[in-house]
Amino acid sequence: MAQVTVTIDGKAYRMACEEGQEEHLTDLAVRFDRYVGHLKGQFGEIGDLRITVMAGIMVMDEISELTRRVAGLESELELLRSNRDTVLEATARTEEGIAAALSEVTSRIQGITDKLNGRAPAELN
Repeated sequence: MAQVTVTIDGKAYRMACEEGQEEHLTDLAVRFDRYVGHLKGQFGEIGDLRITVMAGIMVMDEISELTRRVAGLESELELLRSNRDTVLEATARTEEGIAAALSEVTSRIQGITDKLNGRAPAELN
């Protein structure tokens, strides 16, 4: 395990993390420290534990909102996928219908061509 020292509210904390995750952990600590600093700026010195709990609740509130938004986006994506599948199926049926109609028209034209070719020699005589 890797070791990282992070600073929250001016205090250093030695933390363990997986190898390669040091920068990520440091970035998270910097972001959390901003919450703590913001709350201290609003409420002053009301106790480290209280500030930390309030910062944690703020983070959880943001996570909750993001989770709600992701769930909404996932639902919208599923609806879009379903609509896409419906449109693709309808398009395939339409294409099949057009192909059948073209085949029928081609057969009729061929029949007319055969009849005309059959009469043409008789008309020339």
